[in-house]
Amino acid sequence: MQTNPPKKLKPFKLYRYFSITSIIFIFLGTIVLAYLNTHWAREMQLQKNEEYAQLMVSNLNHQIFRQFILPVSVRYGFVHLKDKKQYNRMDTIVRGTLHGYNIEMVNLYDLDNIIVYSFDQELMGIKDIGGHAFQTAALGASNSEIEQSGDFWEIALGIPKEIKVITFAPLRAEASLASITGPIIGVIEITQDITEDYRTIFDFQLLVIFTIMIVMSLLFFILIYVVKRGEAIVEQRAQEQLRLKEQLNRAEHLSSIGEMVAGISHEIRNPLGIISSSAELLKKKMASYDPTSTIPDIIMEEGERLNSIITDFLNFARPRQPDLIACKIETILEKILQFIGPDAQEKGYTLSTQYDPDLPDVLADDDMLYQAFLNILINAMQSMPEGGPITIRVLLAQDNIQIQFMDEGLGIDPEISEKIWDPFFTTKEKGTGLGLGIVKNIVESHYGAIYIENRSTKGVTVTVALPLYTRKT
Repeated sequence: MQTNPPKKLKPFKLYRYFSITSIIFIFLGTIVLAYLNTHWAREMQLQKNEEYAQLMVSNLNHQIFRQFILPVSVRYGFVHLKDKKQYNRMDTIVRGTLHGYNIEMVNLYDLDNIIVYSFDQELMGIKDIGGHAFQTAALGASNSEIEQSGDFWEIALGIPKEIKVITFAPLRAEASLASITGPIIGVIEITQDITEDYRTIFDFQLLVIFTIMIVMSLLFFILIYVVKRGEAIVEQRAQEQLRLKEQLNRAEHLSSIGEMVAGISHEIRNPLGIISSSAELLKKKMASYDPTSTIPDIIMEEGERLNSIITDFLNFARPRQPDLIACKIETILEKILQFIGPDAQEKGYTLSTQYDPDLPDVLADDDMLYQAFLNILINAMQSMPEGGPITIRVLLAQDNIQIQFMDEGLGIDPEISEKIWDPFFTTKEKGTGLGLGIVKNIVESHYGAIYIENRSTKGVTVTVALPLYTRKT
């Protein structure tokens, strides 16, 4: 019967795909969130630098006006920074004010957009390089802009070789000591190099991303492991369910066959009894006419063989329930050996036993176990037509007692190992193929199990495992 077990795995596969897809989206979303957080950190850093520049401009404006413009105007009557003394005084004031701050360049413009002071004296006198930022500051509004240098990928990834914040702010004459509200007399340009700050943020971004990747990778592998284990369990259960269905179908099939065989066997047994009785009468009458005739004996012998076959059919088709009582396995085996021992010895078989000490009782039907063990021994002897050793070993396990029958026959062909339990399957020229089936039914009716496996040298080992029963004293 064909089944389609993969259908039962579809919900779990859907869960697997959903889980893996979810963790991938979470991973990507976390990376994007980390990038946005870093971007926000950069924006905050830029805002901080702009506010920082405004503070420095305010302080520098105050110092220039109080310490340079006023004193120089009083002393010289005019401000002319090309004069070396005035330049040096201005330079000392500016550098002293900005000492300890990360300022790369300071330029002072007059209202005609001419650089009148710079850290770089070569820039002094150059006109119209302030651009729109100068014009905005000259109108009274401070402004900042970012200047980056590097190739395309460096800038795109946020790691330019250099990144600077250039701030333009108006230079005012102070109306009072408390505030800078006087008229605009020039423009201050301050350049801050914030490359290291940005690289610190970028390094932090890499650390966050790598940490997220490691954590998410671990979660991903854990999820894969859990999903794989789950799939294996579901697959195992599906296979087990399939096996149970096959066993159920097989049991139903065997049940139907058993009912049919039982009915036919019952119908055959009645005329067979008449044939056997008639053969006995015929033998008596033939004795006076033809004593040498063997025909009645043949009829009676074949009748007995047919009756034995019918008995096997009935035992397999309608197994009786065991009458469970406390009994000893070694006692049952010794009775069997007494029965077949002389005949087995005459045919060249050596039967030996090995019993564990202090074997407990088992709850069993001794007559049914006698039949099962006898069938196993007969099969062992039939596997060695020329005779040979047969060993019977009884072992005490943790929760059962094991009876092992070991012969040195040809063993079982692996190709037919799965068929030996099928009813009517036999490799013998004469036989019904029901012997092992009857033995299996008897063992399982005792809540036990039977196993057959080839030995490492030659022959097979038949193991019957029965649950323990200890008699209370």
